[in-house]
Amino acid sequence: MKSSLAVLGALAAIGLSACASDPSESTASGDLSVAASDSKCEVSATKLKAGPSTFKVSNKGSKVTEFYVYADGDRIMGEVENIGPGLTRNLVVDLPKGTYEGACKPGMIGDGIRQTLTVTGGAAKKLSDSQELQAAADSYARYVKSQSDTLIVKTTEFVDAVKAGDVDKAKKLYPIARTYWERIEPVAEKFGDLDPITDGREPDAKAEGVDFTGWHRIEKQLWVEDNTEGMDKYADQLLANVKKIVQLGQDTPLTALELAQGSKGLLDEVATGKITGEEDEFSHTDLWDFKANIEGSQAAIASLRPVLEKQDPALVKKIDAQFAALDKELNQHQDKTTGDWMFYDELTKDQVKALSNAVAGLSEPISQVAAVVAKSA
Repeated sequence: MKSSLAVLGALAAIGLSACASDPSESTASGDLSVAASDSKCEVSATKLKAGPSTFKVSNKGSKVTEFYVYADGDRIMGEVENIGPGLTRNLVVDLPKGTYEGACKPGMIGDGIRQTLTVTGGAAKKLSDSQELQAAADSYARYVKSQSDTLIVKTTEFVDAVKAGDVDKAKKLYPIARTYWERIEPVAEKFGDLDPITDGREPDAKAEGVDFTGWHRIEKQLWVEDNTEGMDKYADQLLANVKKIVQLGQDTPLTALELAQGSKGLLDEVATGKITGEEDEFSHTDLWDFKANIEGSQAAIASLRPVLEKQDPALVKKIDAQFAALDKELNQHQDKTTGDWMFYDELTKDQVKALSNAVAGLSEPISQVAAVVAKSA
């Protein structure tokens, strides 16, 4: 996520052969196929018409992959993650005229195998022109604003405790501050490298060959070393990056289609990080994050609800039922007096399996939301 469109041209000059060998040069719209493998990323067309496009990403390789559409500066226009070998997942993106990059990331690391996408013309009707969709985006922006304001307050409290060397207070504040982060993570994920340096895990940092920073670097020091030695610089960097993400999110709020994708992305966060216990591997506070991701997804769907009820009321009923089932399964692990959650390593295998099944049950109808939004303008 570090290179720009300018860098792509330089790479192409020296032969970036891993990109699509002979993609269609015809101007396309609607459904596009993406054949992803461990060494290639073949998009069926590189010239697209402005408006919504659906990228059907099929993983023909041996590694789990993901697919991104980047604007200049690696601003994420859309992404679909955790595509296992042999699986196909869809990404719906509303692209205005301009130049973009499609990127497959085998192993879900690195800058990815990239291909330039050129979008021409003007959409007959932009999704953002729809009053209903704009109202949904505005509603979600208000939710993000409320969560962001508290995120800065709680992150500041956490950072102050870390810099004061108050380990017990920092440990108590860590999952509380992260709750507000996890509820609005689709906003952070929109801005390239800011998300991984703020919320990246240690194995990912090692794989990328970069410094391990952010929430989880401090988490490791608190729970493994039981002190805050050497954490001042990481604490200052964390707060600075959180403030930067909050400001960027307010300057460029998510569109209705992006928040539809984001609601699914939050469930993917649960399925790939929280269920496995890999997210908060040192503190085992994964259930705080788990609940926050679910609440963030619910907020996105709530903003879109008027549109969804008009277009597909049966889907809304299914989503409501699955949210209720997941909440019931999850909430039994919370202390109703203190509000604290069980530590993740205290759950049994059967309890983890039940949570995983509930997430999978919700993920399927949520995956249909973006397509409904794209057709609703």
